[in-house]
Amino acid sequence: MRPKYTMTDAPELGVRDAIVKPLIAFNNTRASQPESYRPLVIILSDHDTDEIIGGLWGGTNFSHLHVDLLFVPDSLRGTGLGRKMMLQAEQEAIARGCRGAWLDTYSFQARALYEQLGYTAFGVLDDYPPGQQRIFLRKQLDR
Repeated sequence: MRPKYTMTDAPELGVRDAIVKPLIAFNNTRASQPESYRPLVIILSDHDTDEIIGGLWGGTNFSHLHVDLLFVPDSLRGTGLGRKMMLQAEQEAIARGCRGAWLDTYSFQARALYEQLGYTAFGVLDDYPPGQQRIFLRKQLDR
């Protein structure tokens, strides 16, 4: 077989799945347990209009919760919504059999919130974005 390389910033639908499907199959032959990714999403919406205004986007896999996105609008920050969504996601992760959680944040975002919830840093990318840091945090989940 002679491979062809194509770079794009606008892949067609299904390209990611075509790449990830054989990767998952490979991982399942080597990992101590098969992949079992399951989305975990909490939607924060306007009570009157149902417009989505924020929320939490993540998933569980390999006995861990990964929080990919957490957003609370400026007008609602400091009200405990971020904490409430994180704790709800962790409880669901525990119910799914997870023993740990991880996420990343930027130095100008909510590192203090995550640390108050028991997360500890395990990695930092300095100058990403320039002048800032990207911080990777984890937490052991109690069952």
